[in-house]
Amino acid sequence: MPERTDLNAALERLAGRLRALPQRRLQAGAAATGLELARWLDREAQLLEFPGREPYVMPDDGVFVVGDQLALAGREFLAVATPPEHRALLAEARERVARAARAVD
Repeated sequence: MPERTDLNAALERLAGRLRALPQRRLQAGAAATGLELARWLDREAQLLEFPGREPYVMPDDGVFVVGDQLALAGREFLAVATPPEHRALLAEARERVARAARAVD
């Protein structure tokens, strides 16, 4: 599915960008932006996979791992958010990824 492929590519680019940023940029807000997106993706994935269970909150493990956290959350989200039933959720994810990418650049 092209929309999932595009979203996966955008997530991987953003995760890679976060991994490559210097500490000062990460601490200036880029890591917080990445973590916020990772937490949203993780929460949505858990809600789909385990309906009725309160989702766990992804921990803040520091600025240097946020790229990995985003990549993992993105993979988990894409594994459970399947079209056509989750088309609106995938569209929202694409918008959130694009917004985060603009904020990080």
